[in-house]
Parts: sequence; C-alpha cells; structure tokens
Amino acid sequence: MQLTPAMQNFILHWGEMGSKWGVNRSVAQIHALLHIAPDPMTAEEICDTLNLARSNVSNGLKELQSWKLVTSSRQLGDRRDHFTSIRDMFDLVDMVIKQRREREFAPTIAALEAVMDEADQDQTPPKVRERMGEMLRVMKMFDDWYLDFSRLPRAMHLAVLKLGSKLVRFIPGGRSDD
Repeated sequence: MQLTPAMQNFILHWGEMGSKWGVNRSVAQIHALLHIAPDPMTAEEICDTLNLARSNVSNGLKELQSWKLVTSSRQLGDRRDHFTSIRDMFDLVDMVIKQRREREFAPTIAALEAVMDEADQDQTPPKVRERMGEMLRVMKMFDDWYLDFSRLPRAMHLAVLKLGSKLVRFIPGGRSDD
C-alpha cells in the first residue's frame, strides 16, 4: 500500500499517542494502518508498508488481537491471514474501554477490596482505611455506572453523547443558560 503524506502523519501520530497510552509505538502504528486501510492486509504487506520487522509485526498483531481490536480472516486461494481493524469508531472506542476495564480497572477494584479486608484485620490506622475505602467506593461507583451504561442500546449511547453538556441543565444545581 502506498501511503500519502496525510496517511503517514496519521499513522505516526497514532503511534505517538499509543506510546502515551502505554501501548508500544509499533503496535499503535500497525493498528492505525489497519484502521485506515481500505482492505484487509497481510502481515507481509504491513511489514512492507511500515518498514517494520516481521517479528515486530507478528507480535503487534497478536497484541492487537488480544485486545480484540484486530481480526484475521482467510481469502480463497491464499494461505495467509488477512488482518483488519474494527471499522466503526463507536465500536472501536467501546472495545478499548471494555478491554481497559477488564485489564486495569476491575483488577484494581479487586485488589482494593482485598486490601480493605486486610486493613480491617491489621493495625491500619482508621484515617488510612477511610482514604483507601473512599478510593474503593468511588472506583466502584464509576464501574457500576459504566456497567449500567454499557448495557444500554447504542441508540441511547448516541443520544446521551449528542446531548453532551446540555444534559447538565436537567440536573439539580447544574448550569443554566439563563
């Protein structure tokens, strides 16, 4: 695939952002390429396009598949896997949030619950227990909100997003445009 300057800049920027999000730069670049590619790409095509080593691309594709951001498919007459990214931006963002919750947020809540159980049994000072407990309560509140919201139909998600800051008007004490 021949990249235009705009395509190159998109891929380079996505790689930079990936490294800020804790994702390997090459992995983020592979994802960016697959996201904008009009057709599924083989690992070899990815290597050639991004000038990356085959092992780097192979590992990157495995990581992206583990995040469920990239899928592979086969084509008749071709033994190679062809890779594509989630095309729909709403689905892509939803999957990133879901995976981050499963990998980071939920384990932190579980760890905080274990710490709180331990703190109730040992000599952890009450003020320290209260701070840790507050962190656990707030994290659980956000997690419960996310789980409730994620169960809503997509149309409801879109309606809430479109309402945006206008939603504040309906909340007691919220901003008014008077």
